[in-house]
Amino acid sequence: MSTHVPQTGLPVVVIGAGPVGLAAAAHLSARGLTPLVLEAGEAVGAAMREWGHIRTFTPWRYIVDATAEKLLAPTGWTQPAGDVPPTGAEIVAGYLEPLAAALGDDVVRTAARVLAVSRAGLDKSRTLGRAERPFLVRVQDTNGVSDVRAAAVIDASGTWAQRNPLGAAGLPAIGEADAQAAGLLVGPLPDVLGADRARFAGRRTLVVGMGHSAANTLLSLARLAREEPGTEIVWAIRGTDATRLYGGGDSDQLRDRGKLGTDLGSLVASGAIEHVPGFSVTRLETADDGDSVTVVGETAEGELRIEGVHAVAAATGFRPDLGMLAEVRLDLDAGLDAPTRLAPLIDPAFHSCGTVPPHGHRELAHDGEPGFYVVGMKAYGRAPTFLITTGNEQVRSIAAHLAGDDAAADEVQLVLPETGVCSVRTPVDAAHAAWADGSPRLGFATGGGGGRAAELEITAVGAPVAGAACCG
Repeated sequence: MSTHVPQTGLPVVVIGAGPVGLAAAAHLSARGLTPLVLEAGEAVGAAMREWGHIRTFTPWRYIVDATAEKLLAPTGWTQPAGDVPPTGAEIVAGYLEPLAAALGDDVVRTAARVLAVSRAGLDKSRTLGRAERPFLVRVQDTNGVSDVRAAAVIDASGTWAQRNPLGAAGLPAIGEADAQAAGLLVGPLPDVLGADRARFAGRRTLVVGMGHSAANTLLSLARLAREEPGTEIVWAIRGTDATRLYGGGDSDQLRDRGKLGTDLGSLVASGAIEHVPGFSVTRLETADDGDSVTVVGETAEGELRIEGVHAVAAATGFRPDLGMLAEVRLDLDAGLDAPTRLAPLIDPAFHSCGTVPPHGHRELAHDGEPGFYVVGMKAYGRAPTFLITTGNEQVRSIAAHLAGDDAAADEVQLVLPETGVCSVRTPVDAAHAAWADGSPRLGFATGGGGGRAAELEITAVGAPVAGAACCG
C-alpha cells in the first residue's frame, strides 16, 4: 500500500501517552510527520503511575525505543545502565517525562480524553470516499468538547481502565457490583507493602487470576504475612494447573520473570498461600456489616464457598475499550478483540510473550478504515502476551508506512527474549521464596494480568502490565 497520510497538513493523532504512544510520536516526528498525542490523564504515563510501586521484569533495553532514545540524546539523556528492571514510577520519571518534554507541549496534550473517533462527515455505514476523508477525533479537555481532524489515528490507549470482571462467563458475578460498592474489591496491583498496607495486614485476602499481576500481589501478601500476624492469603484460579505461571525459571532470558513464577510455586508448596484451582466465581455475598464477602464458585466437585474474605484482588486481566471506536470500521478477531491478521500470531493458546513473531502495519491494519491502527497492549485485545518492545516495533513500522516507506515498514527490527513462562515446568525450589530485594515484579507484557481465562495479563509489561493497559 502507499502512504495513508494525505498531504493536508493534518496531524497524526496518537491516543495515549504511555511508552508505546510516546514512541509512536517519536517515530512520526522522525519521519517528518506531525504527531498530536492526546492523553486522558493529568500527566503522561497515567496508567503506569497507578502501579508505580511495582518493579517490572523487563530491563531498560527492552523498554526504551531506539528512535525515542535518539530524540532524547541532544538533551543529555542516557539510558540507565545495568540489568536491574525499573519500577513503573522509574519508567515514568526516567523515560516518559523526559520524552514528552523533548516532544514538546504542542505535541503532547494531557487531560485530553478522546471520546470518539469517526470520519469527518461520514458515519460507519458510509463507504464511498471514506479513505479520502480525514478522521474526526472528539476530545474532552478543560475547555470542553471539541473535534480534532487527523490524517491518521494510532490508538495506544491501553487496557488498564477496562478490567475483566470476576465472573467466569465474561460477565460480572452476581453481587460483584455490591462488593465493589462496599470497597471489598481492589485492583490487580494494590500497593500491599506501602500505601494499601492497612487494608491487608492481619486480614484475609483472596487473589483471583493466573497472570503476573496475581503473582506480584501474592508475593507481596506473603511478605506482609511474615511481618503481620493473622494475614491470610487465598489464591483461586479457573484452570486446574498453575504450571504456566510458575514458568521457565532459569531458562527464561528475563531473569526476574522466571524468578517470579519460581518464588510463587515455592510459597504454594510451603502452604503459605492457600491455593484453590479449578474455581469459577459465580456469586459474591457481601456481609451485612460490609466488612467481608463470601465468594461462591463452581468446581469439578460442585459449589465451593470461600468465606470471611476482607478483600478480593481481581487480577483477572483486561479487555480493550472499544466504545470510543464505535464509528470506526474495525476488523477484529471474534474471540480476542485483536486485529484479525494479528490474532493467530498472539493467541495465548499457542504463544507466550517471546514466541509472538514480529509484526507491523500490515497485521495491524483495518481494511475498511485505512490510516487507523490500534497498537500496544490494546492491539492484543484480550491476549496477555504483549511485550513493550513489540509495541515499539509496531509503531516503528506504522510510522514508516504512513510516511510512504514500505520497504522500511516491512523490515523486521525486533529481537525478543526467550520465555519459558507459559510452557516450561521447573522444579520448585524453596530457597527462592522471596525476592532478593523484597520488591514485587511486573512484566511489560502488562500491565497487569491473568492469562486468557482470567487474563494482564500485564505481562508487559506490562500491562497488566503490570501490562499495561498499562502498556499502551
